[in-house]
Amino acid sequence: MTGRICLVNPRGFCAGVSRAISIVDNALARFGAPVYVRHEVVHNRYVVDTLRQKGAVFIEELAEVPDGAVLIFSAHGVPMAVEAEAKSRNLTVFDATCPLVSKVHVEVRALSKRGAEVIMIGHRFHPEVEATLGQYDNPDGGIYLVENEDDARALRIRDPANLYYVTQTTLSITESRNLVECLRALYPQIHGPRKNDICYATQNRQDAVRKLAHEVEVFVVVGSVTSSNSNRLRELAESCGCRAYLVDDESQLDENWFTPPPASVGVTAGASAPDILIEQVVERLRIITGYEPVEMQGIEENRNFEIPKELRTAQ
Repeated sequence: MTGRICLVNPRGFCAGVSRAISIVDNALARFGAPVYVRHEVVHNRYVVDTLRQKGAVFIEELAEVPDGAVLIFSAHGVPMAVEAEAKSRNLTVFDATCPLVSKVHVEVRALSKRGAEVIMIGHRFHPEVEATLGQYDNPDGGIYLVENEDDARALRIRDPANLYYVTQTTLSITESRNLVECLRALYPQIHGPRKNDICYATQNRQDAVRKLAHEVEVFVVVGSVTSSNSNRLRELAESCGCRAYLVDDESQLDENWFTPPPASVGVTAGASAPDILIEQVVERLRIITGYEPVEMQGIEENRNFEIPKELRTAQ
């Protein structure tokens, strides 16, 4: 496989990201600008800048949204307190939360009602984690964030027999598995979700990188530094022995990365990276290396998450 640019499959947009962007686009088409979006709708600079140019206004606090405006929750979700605040205002609200994130929210809300204690495995300050932690509101129980094994060992659980864990959907599969094993060793009675919380798109992209990593010397991951799943792809490629780089677009490619010429280059993209950026990166790599791109075999993704019915005929 020498002298090739190996294009990993699947790569790029997932169904949740496509849905979130469509919600913003269709809301702009129906209601006109401005449309307000709490937090970046997805973690990609190009996507956010493009929507901003169309009239989307990205905010962090609902106080920034005028009465009567259209408000959209990002794909990462929002805490229940933000939902309640939005309902108390004269706002037209659309929820672009990824359905797979919403599944975790439903789990946490149910556990909160039962007064169970919940451990959230995830990265501090990530908006998805903030939103999931914000689904719990029972003082008789508790929800705790665990980023690493030190956090896990520092926990003080009141009732180990009524203890559950959930995870951020965009974690490294290995990272999540290792932490779950640590928690099971500390709390043998801990319960987990019936189905892994790591989203299908995250898992598919990581599996594809792992499969190809032993055949390439350099991996280029297209995605923004704020994108959790993109960062995990770069880390995974490095852990498999590749030199790996995360780039927003082709302008960030450094020719020195490919000197001397590697036998082969792998290209993948996070779930929030649009095709246009991937295509531009591949074209720049063709110029730098002189290699031709080759599509690798991989899982075909055919999921589709519908947007709210009020927006389906907007365009």
